[in-house]
Amino acid sequence: MLPRIRSFCAPRSDIFHYEVEDVDQIGEALQTIASVNPTILVINGGDGTVQATMTEMYHGGHFGENPPPIAVLPNGKTNLIAQDLGASGDPIHSLERIMEIAKSGIDGHVVGRELISLTGGDANGRPVIGMFLGGAGLADTILYCRHKVYPLGLPNGISHALTVMALLVSAIFKARFLPPRARPVRVSVLRGEEHLGKFALLIVTTLEKLLLNNQVGNDRTSGGPLKLMMVEQRPGAMFGFVWASAFGKLGRSNYSGVHLSHGDEIEISGDQSSVILDGELFEAANDRPIRLTPTRPVPFLSLAA
Repeated sequence: MLPRIRSFCAPRSDIFHYEVEDVDQIGEALQTIASVNPTILVINGGDGTVQATMTEMYHGGHFGENPPPIAVLPNGKTNLIAQDLGASGDPIHSLERIMEIAKSGIDGHVVGRELISLTGGDANGRPVIGMFLGGAGLADTILYCRHKVYPLGLPNGISHALTVMALLVSAIFKARFLPPRARPVRVSVLRGEEHLGKFALLIVTTLEKLLLNNQVGNDRTSGGPLKLMMVEQRPGAMFGFVWASAFGKLGRSNYSGVHLSHGDEIEISGDQSSVILDGELFEAANDRPIRLTPTRPVPFLSLAA
């Protein structure tokens, strides 16, 4: 998509286009972009690029106390953040819509989103910032898709569908070509419940929508801004989750083995338990748990507002 993005930006003097080739260049890029005082900061990339940018924005303070709202183009292998903000399809069309909003006024399109701050485990140094974390069996499934399915060169939608099918089959059969079975993991919610077991899916997010565009309620009377979803690794729970997701009933009805809750702080531990935060892999241990907490709200630009 980059040649098309370049062609779109080149004749427009009101777009400041900055390209980076490595995540280590993002800090310098944001410092330069801040000097032009942008109305909107547009990120062109997948969830991993967004995660790296948000982490640098959070710690770098390049825009002071009033950062511009962040817009995300639907690009890269995964686009959960872009989809949550109403951007889908052709990135050029989304960029055109963003330009219209910038000219007509952004007030009605700015939404606040807390981010996830990850510390502990093997995440050395400063906290890592993101919006979607997959753990337990889901982390292994993401890696399976990345290393086994994506190399086939299939469209993203077909690749993801094949991965879901492989995950469901792995709940019944065990084979080397299927995603590995989940290992035991302990998940604790501050002042809430604690779960210990094997989970095919473990998701923590601040996005409005989860998988398959299901919108889980935002009622925080019993918790905080971190949305937690876990699906036990047994056929009944996994097929019940798929059924509820496909028909938009997730969060509206109770399904055995499917756990939904909110929290202000979530801790994950286990024997070599992997989690993936917006594309970046981290590992927890029984004596080095991963701790997730929310940040203060950050402005984003919603194309659906």
